[in-house]
Amino acid sequence: MARFGDVPISDLAIRQTLTLYHPDGRHPQSTGDQQLFVKLPRRQRLEQTIDGQREVRLAVADRIWVWRDGKVVEAPVPERDRTQLLTPFARGVDDLLAEWKALGVRTDVSHRTQYRRRPVTVIGAAPDDRNVPAVWLDPEYGVVRVVTREKLGSREAFVDLTLSEHRPLRDGLFFPFREELFADSRLLFVITVKSIDVNRGLAEGLFDPDALRRLR
Repeated sequence: MARFGDVPISDLAIRQTLTLYHPDGRHPQSTGDQQLFVKLPRRQRLEQTIDGQREVRLAVADRIWVWRDGKVVEAPVPERDRTQLLTPFARGVDDLLAEWKALGVRTDVSHRTQYRRRPVTVIGAAPDDRNVPAVWLDPEYGVVRVVTREKLGSREAFVDLTLSEHRPLRDGLFFPFREELFADSRLLFVITVKSIDVNRGLAEGLFDPDALRRLR
């Protein structure tokens, strides 16, 4: 875990596709393109077009603004920032453990097992535990699965985020090119990365809320 904090990465520019699934978890319902810009620490901009609807979502520290149809509104902060799971760079072990504890993960409980034919350490669950918050950590790839209990709409669900198809990023680090989110074993969405640029020197203006308000 400690090696993630030592990698010289300042920003990421990611092109990806999003597929949203029908509530039954079996059939694709909507598809769209996304561009995700991440500038460390704790700044990100998501530009997406789904079924012809364009949206820009800007997150800076603990605040989120959403642009849609020429208007900007401030949105509530989600319980879990999935981008933080994907980009653990420039943060130490203590910070990562604190984030996992905030998800309900017991960091004093762990065991080793196999996941997709690779050895992993499961933090937060004993071998016989089921449906408890846990982080699955691959020694080479980093986080490959996160299991939590979250509120989705009016109900609480057993949420399972899986990260796969890892490819080299730089300096021995890997990035997942496929992300799947399940709720009570039903597939909610799939994200597939098309390309990723590292340390492109993203402009500060991309993460300026005032500039977002001037967007047309």
